[in-house]
Amino acid sequence: MTKDILILAIESSCDETAAAVVRNGREVLSNIIFSQIELHKLYGGVVPEIASRKHIEKMNQVIEEALATAGVTLEEIDAIGVTYGPGLVGALLVGVAEAKAISFAAKKPLVGVHHIEGHVSANYIDNQDLKPPFLCLIVSGGHSHLVLVKDYGEYEIIGRTRDDAAGEAFDKVARAIGLGYPGGPKIDKLSKEGNKYAIAFPRAHIEGAPYDFSFSGLKSAVLNHLNSCEMKKEEVNRADVAASFQEAVIDALVSKTMLAAKDYHMKQVAIAGGVAANSSLLEAMAEACRKHGYKFYHPSKILCTDNAAMIGAAAYFEYIKGVRAGLDLNAVPNLKIGER
Repeated sequence: MTKDILILAIESSCDETAAAVVRNGREVLSNIIFSQIELHKLYGGVVPEIASRKHIEKMNQVIEEALATAGVTLEEIDAIGVTYGPGLVGALLVGVAEAKAISFAAKKPLVGVHHIEGHVSANYIDNQDLKPPFLCLIVSGGHSHLVLVKDYGEYEIIGRTRDDAAGEAFDKVARAIGLGYPGGPKIDKLSKEGNKYAIAFPRAHIEGAPYDFSFSGLKSAVLNHLNSCEMKKEEVNRADVAASFQEAVIDALVSKTMLAAKDYHMKQVAIAGGVAANSSLLEAMAEACRKHGYKFYHPSKILCTDNAAMIGAAAYFEYIKGVRAGLDLNAVPNLKIGER
């Protein structure tokens, strides 16, 4: 009988302090998240210094709670997994330092995890039948990638954003129409009250790069529309603006994903990252996959946003391949997917 592998995972790349215990890469025994959203709302976005200080304050607490909730001791843990990039450098350093300290004191192997590979791996938790190869659309506040998942831990980026990430565009447009932070959930909610065909916002097509995204022109088009309404003394229908903007983003994400799946002969399509929690995007992607005959996978909402369970899943697949990090592991804020 094969021994179960327990990973204690730590995530602190942005404004969530999180720890989890994951068994065999797919079973979550605990997933503790301390969110700083209410704190950063005061500033209209994440303040790196404040995020780092709050991570220091909460890190031991979430780790202790994760172990207690899972009903395991540190002695029973097989390895420590930790996000070491990409992300805010100060925030990453808190998690990396904590993981290295535990690894050294408890004499447990250390596994460094790429944050975006963690998002992809969230799909393994909620979809026990999902195995590579598959195509994954990763959409978050900092990333918009189309990635071929060739094997566990083996990735090829075939498309990426040339400017703003999808989540970043959501936040900027939400701020422009007075919704505040965080923008994604607020636009998703308001869009349900609007007409998504009310305003013909543009979709970017990049010559020679059919799978790449660009959202800066769309963001500018929204701002121009708002300025035009103000100059003409016309009332802005915020719900229509939100719905039309969101439709333009979703159209770009879904159409390029379907094109890539067709061109690369992928029968499985997955989605990951914070924007993957958007209800309209999920509906549109599910419908497109049904129409084209692809099997569609997505994580549950709690596993779309930053969490440590996804880091534990990614760390497990690295661990069983023999990947280990030394105590010289450092934060790499601009770490590229597939890099080690």
